[in-house]
Amino acid sequence: MLKIAILGLGEGRSTMSAALKSTKLELVKVCDRNEELCKKRAQEFDFHSYTTNYDDLLNDSAIDIIAIYTPDHLHAQHVKQALLHGKHVVCTKPFIDDLSDAAALLELSKKTGKKVFIGQSSRFFEPAKRQRADFEAGLIGDLITIESHYHADHRWFLEKEWSLLQSFKWLYGGLSHPVDFIRWYLPNIEEVMGYGMISSNGSVAGLKNEDTMHFIFKATDGRIARVSGVYTSPTQPAQRDSGMSVILRASEGASQADYHELRYAVTTKDGEEKVVTWGDATLKHYFRFEGQSHHAGEYQNYLEYFVDSIEQDFVAYPNMEEGIGTVALLQAMDKSLQTGMPVKITDVLNEYGL
Repeated sequence: MLKIAILGLGEGRSTMSAALKSTKLELVKVCDRNEELCKKRAQEFDFHSYTTNYDDLLNDSAIDIIAIYTPDHLHAQHVKQALLHGKHVVCTKPFIDDLSDAAALLELSKKTGKKVFIGQSSRFFEPAKRQRADFEAGLIGDLITIESHYHADHRWFLEKEWSLLQSFKWLYGGLSHPVDFIRWYLPNIEEVMGYGMISSNGSVAGLKNEDTMHFIFKATDGRIARVSGVYTSPTQPAQRDSGMSVILRASEGASQADYHELRYAVTTKDGEEKVVTWGDATLKHYFRFEGQSHHAGEYQNYLEYFVDSIEQDFVAYPNMEEGIGTVALLQAMDKSLQTGMPVKITDVLNEYGL
C-alpha cells in the first residue's frame, strides 16, 4: 500500500478525510506551518502524526506521495522539492501561478521518473464521471460544442480582506473549474476571446478585478466552446440552475452534468431522455463537512486513481502538461480581458519557451 503525506491543512482537510477513508493508500504524516491548525486537524481526525516543517516530509523515505495544498505562488517550489526527494506529487489546481517555472518542472519530472497529478477535483464528481463514460461509449455521438459555467453567490467571500487585493482574481480561483471541463473535451484550444466587468456588488465591496465574465474558445479543428463565471450576484434555485454545469452538445444527443447537485441529464442517440440522480450513500461519500463546503469524495476518487496509475504505470490526467496548458489558457483569458482582443494560446506558451 502506497504511503501519502499532506502539505497544507486548509484545503488539505478534505485530503486527510479522503486518505484516511481509502483502502488504497495510507496517510503517514501531515504538515502545516500553523501549529494550531495541525492540532485542530489532529483532534478532528484523531490523527496525530503532524509537523510544521516540510523537510520532515521530504526526508522521510517511507513516503511515496506528497499531496500539496499550499497557496498557488508556493506550488512550483514545493513540487520541485518533492520531485528532488523522489516523491510522486499531487498538486491542487491551478498547478502553478508563473509559467516561467514550467519548463524546469517538466524536465525534472522526466529526469526523476516521478508522476505529477493535478487535483482538478470536478472531473471526479459522480455526474461528471457518468457524463464522460457515456461520451466515451458513444452514447451522444461526435462532440459539436461544449459550454460550462460556474455561477455562485460568493458575496460572503468579499468579507475576507485578501479577496479585495489586486492579486485576487476570480478568473483563476473560480473559472479554472469550468475551463478544465472545456479542455477535458477540447484539449486543443488555440484562441480565446472574452469580456468581463466588476458588478455593482463587487464595486461597492471594493473588488479590484472582474467578478462577471464570459468567454468564447476556438479549437484547432474549428469547434467552439463557451464559459461563464459570475460570482457576486444571487443565483437561481438549485432545482432550476446548478452552481456549476457542463453541457455537451453532440451529433446524436446531448448531456449535462451538474454540481453540487448529484444530477445528470442525457438525451442519447436512440432518443431516450433521462435524468439521473444519486441518493444519500453517494451524497455522504462526496460531502463530509458542513453541508457541501469540502468535497472530500472527489479527492478520494482522484487519490485512488493516482495510486492506480503508479501501480499500473499509466498516465493519470490531468498530468503536469495538462495543468500547464490550463494555466496558459487562463493567462490568455486574462490577457483578453485586459486588451479586449482575441489571444492565441501559442503566444502565451512561446513567451515562456513552452
